[in-house]
Amino acid sequence: MPKRFRELDFARGLAVILMIIFNYAFALRYFGVYNFSAGEIFWFWFPRFVGTLFITIAGISLAVSYGRKKKNFHHRGEMRGMKIFLLGMAITLVTWIFVPGQTVWFGILHLIGISVVISPFFLRFGKWNILLGLAFIAAGIYLSSFSFDSPWLLWLGLQPHNFATLDYFPMLPWFGFFLIGITFSGALYKNGKRNFRVSETKNPFLSFVAFLGRNSLAIYMIHIPSLLAVLAIAGFQLF
Repeated sequence: MPKRFRELDFARGLAVILMIIFNYAFALRYFGVYNFSAGEIFWFWFPRFVGTLFITIAGISLAVSYGRKKKNFHHRGEMRGMKIFLLGMAITLVTWIFVPGQTVWFGILHLIGISVVISPFFLRFGKWNILLGLAFIAAGIYLSSFSFDSPWLLWLGLQPHNFATLDYFPMLPWFGFFLIGITFSGALYKNGKRNFRVSETKNPFLSFVAFLGRNSLAIYMIHIPSLLAVLAIAGFQLF
């Protein structure tokens, strides 16, 4: 098995920690357990920053995988992407049952799953993905100021009137950050090999954060159910 790049695991692990901080704060406020007094920077911009980290790192990691083993990459990418997308659909089902007014129709797992599936088409463009990525981002920012009576296109970034959801990462603009990650990978990890030096010093904190990064998908799936289980055991009425 190819050696993992610790710095990518560490960066993803930091994103996991930031994600947990925000989602736990949001869940505690949402269920009326504790009302955090935070402003727009935390409630609006912070989760988008965390999402940008996850998506960009996903693009870098995918391009590294492609650089290391191009054979059958399309098939492997499809299988990996569909697995992630199906986990996203599981979240759709759970939120549709328990919080139907804010169902997650196209969250970050849906986005990353689809991005991985379609990535082979874009990998051929190499460094030009930076321009495609910026175009996706610009289009998404422009479209976000409009509302559309086409709910079946919300995955693309065309939001219907009065749309509400707990998690929303449409292809426009967010696939653009995935493409930018692919571009960064070409500069930092050409052909799947690191182009810079990283200290191999063992540090318990760094190792722990990297561990979180290696298991980010599993942690993503269990961190909210774990919190809700603790709150339910503590006697809070959640639903």
